[in-house]
Amino acid sequence: MPTSQAMRMAEEAELDLVVISPNQAPPVAKILNYGKYKYELEKKAKEAKKKQHVVEIKEIKVRYKIDTHDYEVRLKNIRKFISQGNKVKIIVMLRGREMQHSNLAVELANKFIADLANDPITVEKKPAVEGRNVTVWLAPQ
Repeated sequence: MPTSQAMRMAEEAELDLVVISPNQAPPVAKILNYGKYKYELEKKAKEAKKKQHVVEIKEIKVRYKIDTHDYEVRLKNIRKFISQGNKVKIIVMLRGREMQHSNLAVELANKFIADLANDPITVEKKPAVEGRNVTVWLAPQ
């Protein structure tokens, strides 16, 4: 229908003529209360934002001389973070002369990966020496 006729119908109903999808040929317009329409759009956007999960990066810092119980606790925490849908960054810290034993830190990082092999994870970044740390990135599948 012509735009002038649609505008006249909207004025008679004391409502607004709102273009819903301008990219179509011909553009789709509706006669409705614009304030209410805008409110409904905001409400839908707010609801969608509520339902989305923001992926966080959780850090686990350890030294290469970690005790078995501490190691198991860190492993349990990594499993919990992965199950919540978060990424995990494992940092094996080296201090002072420990830099000579960076191969042991890489072995510890590989041990984490090996122990988590049965879990639904993907290794985003393999163990790598970065300065005084060895880092590994894990993500849920």
